[in-house]
Amino acid sequence: MSEANAPLEATAAAAQAAIAEEFGYFADWAERYQYLIDLGRKLPEFPDTLKREEHRLHGCQSLVWIVGEGDAARLDFRAISDSAIVSGLIYLALRVYSGRSAAEILATEPDYVASIGLAKHLSPTRNNGLASLLAFIRDCAANAAKSA
Repeated sequence: MSEANAPLEATAAAAQAAIAEEFGYFADWAERYQYLIDLGRKLPEFPDTLKREEHRLHGCQSLVWIVGEGDAARLDFRAISDSAIVSGLIYLALRVYSGRSAAEILATEPDYVASIGLAKHLSPTRNNGLASLLAFIRDCAANAAKSA
């Protein structure tokens, strides 16, 4: 995911495979958490003007703002959190889903969550927040697909 909001990988499946490979390099969860924090720092700037209640993602313990733009052919997401680890989780989700078609988003289960062990190593509140983030992305894709 670059500053220009273009996906790093050609497909969501390729992004998930790359994420699993990258996390496989780390021996323990202390290193993986540090990597998540480092990834969160790579999120593009999120304008303060978008940090409004209508863009706030509820279901997260941390403050998260997310905006989805586009149509069924391509949906782009921008998001940020006040939490370093949550920002890393956002980065991973956007890497998989942002810049993809609604159909690809809807056809892609977030397998990377299980493959890298996130579900087992996040607190219940962070798991809930991640579920809310992924649901928001899927809802945007479903709405875009209906409008097409």
